[in-house]
Amino acid sequence: MAEQDAKKDRSRTGAPVRALRTAGGLSVRFELRPLIVVAALLVVAFVASVVLIGTGDFRIPVPDVLNTLMGNGTAAHEFIINDLRLPRVVVGLLVGAALGLSGALFQSVTRNPLGSPDIIGFGQGSTVGALVVIVLFQGSAEAVALGSLAGGLVTGVLIYLLAWKRGIHGYRLVLVGIGAAAVLTAANGYLLTKAQIVDAARAVVWITGSLNGRGWEQVGPLFWFCLILMPLVLAYARPLRMLEMGDDVAYALGVRVERTRLVLMTAAVLLTAAATAAAGPVAFVSLTAPQLARRLTRSPGPNLMASMVMGATLLIAADLGAQRVFGADQLPVGVVTGVLGGGYLLWLLAAERKAGRV
Repeated sequence: MAEQDAKKDRSRTGAPVRALRTAGGLSVRFELRPLIVVAALLVVAFVASVVLIGTGDFRIPVPDVLNTLMGNGTAAHEFIINDLRLPRVVVGLLVGAALGLSGALFQSVTRNPLGSPDIIGFGQGSTVGALVVIVLFQGSAEAVALGSLAGGLVTGVLIYLLAWKRGIHGYRLVLVGIGAAAVLTAANGYLLTKAQIVDAARAVVWITGSLNGRGWEQVGPLFWFCLILMPLVLAYARPLRMLEMGDDVAYALGVRVERTRLVLMTAAVLLTAAATAAAGPVAFVSLTAPQLARRLTRSPGPNLMASMVMGATLLIAADLGAQRVFGADQLPVGVVTGVLGGGYLLWLLAAERKAGRV
């Protein structure tokens, strides 16, 4: 039988670290505070999801929502929840988790709190791909999603190649990405000016970032992207932690630096592109989720799991606020995250300036 040996240690932050040992000699070290934070965020995400499912023109009490999710609801409740509202919530959770994880990856690889996909151009690249399909080809929703995915991938390759100079340096990647974001934003504006009024209206709704009208057809592709990429990224948590200490230290510890960086950046670009294809370019979740997760866990390293759960919680909470706070004038979730994330970005820049880092 496995026996637990809960030996206390200290991490670099002074937080208690415990070890779980088995009879076979396997030892797993973990910090208690991050586990508590992740568990608490999961509870918050679940509660917010249940309340969000019951929110709408036809309000459904929380007990009825839970009964329906367990298969004991009425026919009317099953139709409203399972066919109309549940897929929206699932898309929101997956999009938030994907954006939170991709943001943690970019910030860790670049070693810069501003190394976020929506700051360094990847979100804008996905938007260009979607707008090309909408404006030039009047494509269907599926075609728009594919265009967004293709735009994100092409942008990722171009930024990587432009930032390459005997390897990838985080500071250079951020600068190249900010320049690319400016160019791509201009391209988005040009496409909107050339669109017909109907296509322009459709494009504006999409580029705001919204969960409205999302169904099971958006859940499937995003679910498979997350199912494949998230375990891959979590498996690279230890090399990524070493990369944060610098390339020379990582090389000395046996990490294949460029290979690891390429795999993680590819996964981050795919997660960003898939999330954007499903819900549009939802702003600032990938920027704020990793930072908030790190402050809550008080743990060094990329905090991948905490960032992923924080992203899902933030997006669902923002969508709930968009529906509940503004009454009949429901806002797209991208507007709410943009307002909150913009305020957080200003605070972050002020904090970095005060610390002398910018």
